[in-house]
Amino acid sequence: MPAKICFVELPAAATAPMKRFYAGAFGIGMADFGPTYACTLDGDVDLGVQADASETTRAPLPVLRVADLESTLAAVTRAGGVVTKPAFGFPGGRRFHFRDPGGNELAAMQVE
Repeated sequence: MPAKICFVELPAAATAPMKRFYAGAFGIGMADFGPTYACTLDGDVDLGVQADASETTRAPLPVLRVADLESTLAAVTRAGGVVTKPAFGFPGGRRFHFRDPGGNELAAMQVE
């Protein structure tokens, strides 16, 4: 299965105003995963809001779903990507962050 973008994570100062905005403007509902994270869980490409200052990125973070995180990590490194956050677990999977040669930060995620 080829990798595909399945998630876009947005930086935020707080989740509540973001949830109100996306619900009011677009009818998008988000589930809370703790006090600093919320996301949709119903689309081919879901939207997340990260309000933990120690975890947030400077720009939107596209997340690619992959079949094998370790082989993807090796392929990203071989292709010239720079790992910015080593692999870590979260409820439902594992992921790592990297920068592409253009300086864009992305993440690769394996669902478990």
